[in-house]
Amino acid sequence: MSDFLGYVLTGLGIGAGFALVGSGLVAIYRVTGVVNFAQGAFAVIAAMLTSSLLTAGLPHVLSESLAVVVAAVVGVLVGVVAIGKPGTDPGTSLIVTLGLGVFAYAVEIVLWGDQPRSFPGLSGVATIGGARIQAHYLLIIAVTVPVFAALALFFTRTDLGKALSACASNKYAARVVGIDVRRMGLLAFALGGALGGLAGVLTTPVQQVTFDSDVTLIVNGFAAAVLGGLTRPAVALAGGLLLGVTQTLIAGYGGGAYQLEVALLLMLTVMIVQAARTGPVREAAR
Repeated sequence: MSDFLGYVLTGLGIGAGFALVGSGLVAIYRVTGVVNFAQGAFAVIAAMLTSSLLTAGLPHVLSESLAVVVAAVVGVLVGVVAIGKPGTDPGTSLIVTLGLGVFAYAVEIVLWGDQPRSFPGLSGVATIGGARIQAHYLLIIAVTVPVFAALALFFTRTDLGKALSACASNKYAARVVGIDVRRMGLLAFALGGALGGLAGVLTTPVQQVTFDSDVTLIVNGFAAAVLGGLTRPAVALAGGLLLGVTQTLIAGYGGGAYQLEVALLLMLTVMIVQAARTGPVREAAR
């Protein structure tokens, strides 16, 4: 029983990282309609930068905070390229973000090389219900929960958050009342970059990061986000936690070779269920 509890708690910590990546995808998609395939690169860049800053002698909190800010700036730059030109449709922007994600590989290799990187996190082991778990996993959970609570308050209680939600609901109506939809889209990319960067700096102490780690992050993050139709951050949190626990239980009891396949299977299942609820697509009348 203690092993099971340990796997569950570890999975919640891992899943919280997936949920942060997924919430970044949700923040961008619900405002712009663009699935940002560069989302995983934000996490990798922030993780790599944190490693460099710590090596240079900067303290933990400052290094990680600067890395998250840089990830947010990178998010804005991706947004400028992806949606900066008026009239760019979401399909084109999706391809642009995919290309930028591949371009990020080259930048990361030039700056940090192709070897795995990590840095120390919260040290120590916690004992809960007889289960021993690395304390850093609890830190990930402790940071993620208030971040999602703050997101909920931001979107529902602030004028800026309501403006973002208005763009998500009806872009035309948002323009009519004077909301700059393009600026809101860039803000969404900045928020997505910050959330991705936060995922990177939180999870790297327990999972080494390489230049191509974004593939795993984007697959798992998208799997978490797709549960809520890419529009509901709270459901992305639940999806990320479920995915993390499932993968950890499979790794603990059956081996860790099929963790990525679990995410792909979850995505496929959800898409099939959603398609079944929507019903068959009717052929347009000629």
